[in-house]
Amino acid sequence: MNTPVGTSGRSDRTTLAARLGFVQGQIVQELGWEEDVDNAVRFAIEDVVGSELEDEDYSGAADGVLLWWRDGDGDLADGLVDAVTNLDESGFICLLTPRPGSPDAVPVSDVDEAAKTAGLSACCAMAAGEDWAAMRLVAPKHGRR
Repeated sequence: MNTPVGTSGRSDRTTLAARLGFVQGQIVQELGWEEDVDNAVRFAIEDVVGSELEDEDYSGAADGVLLWWRDGDGDLADGLVDAVTNLDESGFICLLTPRPGSPDAVPVSDVDEAAKTAGLSACCAMAAGEDWAAMRLVAPKHGRR
């Protein structure tokens, strides 16, 4: 099981989840899950929000979306637009991509372009485990429904 870079325990992982913007009581939908995801990150988010992550079949309103994306998964802009579908107007997307230098890494320029196309902007980026990088994406306040 991978643990976030520079962390050694459960409280450090939950600190990472909180830094990503997750808080108690949120409903978080997870998209793009595959065997390569970092379960320590997933479990930390569940610990912070106090419930299991919703899967891609969830159709209610979500406060956050955890989107795992790899180079080769398709068009990232389309993936982000799909991720916004169930997102509450004050919600955010936590985009996780393989870290730079990894075989499936997504170029930062591709992330920036896709976010812009989807009407989102990045407000923070950080390491999220040994193999993943996280970026928090939000809709501009004037563009929210």
